[in-house]
Amino acid sequence: MPIPAGTKLGSYTVTVQIGAGGMGEVYQAHDTKLGRDVAIKVLPEEVAHDPERLSRFQREAKMLAALNHPNIATIFGLEHSDGVQYLVMELVPGDTLQQRVKRDGPVPVEEALTIAKQIAEALEAAHEKNIIHRDLKPANVKVTPREKSKCWILVWRRRLTAIRRAWTSAIHPH
Repeated sequence: MPIPAGTKLGSYTVTVQIGAGGMGEVYQAHDTKLGRDVAIKVLPEEVAHDPERLSRFQREAKMLAALNHPNIATIFGLEHSDGVQYLVMELVPGDTLQQRVKRDGPVPVEEALTIAKQIAEALEAAHEKNIIHRDLKPANVKVTPREKSKCWILVWRRRLTAIRRAWTSAIHPH
């Protein structure tokens, strides 16, 4: 069940849901302590109380926090409030690559190469920390208004085949 706008989670006030999938719901929220907008990821309600899923969520947060790269959304913290555990991360402005392609059609070759290079650099930084993205797809890549690509990393796992499958579908959409 989505978290309604205005809900307080610790020092964060939820403003709007900006994404949802099998691995969680993502909300835009306002950090009332630091006066900035952030993204908050919450596990889906049906698995939020599963000890194994919570443990995996915490491990993923720790892995993601070890990454520091201009093309990867920054993790600010792992929080718990009113029975809800959530990940607080950088709110990346702009559309996802999926939204952009749906709205504007195919990305021009030169720009697509720039985006692909930035994604590759982000993946390289993750691989250097022995982290492999499990769910790389156009919906998890944001293109900022300044044409900077950022991987909005929601799930990581050590499985190279998933990267190949996601990248192939991004290059050759059906």
